[in-house]
Amino acid sequence: MTDVRRVRVGDLPELVALIAEHAVYEKADPPAEGLAERLEPLLFGSPEPRLIGLVAELEDGGPVVGYATCSAEVSTWDGVEYLHMDCLFLRDGHRGLGIGELLMDAVRQEALRLGLGHVQWQTPVWNDGAIRFYERIGATSKDKRRFFLPVR
Repeated sequence: MTDVRRVRVGDLPELVALIAEHAVYEKADPPAEGLAERLEPLLFGSPEPRLIGLVAELEDGGPVVGYATCSAEVSTWDGVEYLHMDCLFLRDGHRGLGIGELLMDAVRQEALRLGLGHVQWQTPVWNDGAIRFYERIGATSKDKRRFFLPVR
C-alpha cells in the first residue's frame, strides 16, 4: 500500500535526495548546495505555501519513493490560473506500480482545492516512459521548447 501526502519539514532531507536522483535521471546538473534551506520557506513559509510538495511513501511511515511539486501559475493567453506541476518523479523500481497515478490524482486534487481548471507540466522529449504514462491518463501535449535566461 502506498500513501500520498503533503511533504513535512522532516521529509526535506529525503526530498532533496529524491530531487538529486531526479536530476541524474533527467541527465541534468545536480541541485546546488543548500537546497533544503531554499525549499523550506517555499513549502512551509505561509498558510498557503508558494510550492505544494507531495510525497509517496510505502505504507504509513515507510520509505518515500516519489514526489511531485506544483504551484499556481497564470496563462496569459487563456486569462486563467492553472496548476503547474514542476516535478513528478518515482525512484527506480517503483515505476509501473500505480504510484505515479496516485501522485497525479493528488496533484489534480490540489488543482480542484485551489479552484483551478487544469494542470500543465513538461517532460524531456526522450522520456518515452513518462510520455506513455501521461498519454495513458488522458493528458495531451504541445510541442514547445523551454528557454532559460540568467538575470544575474
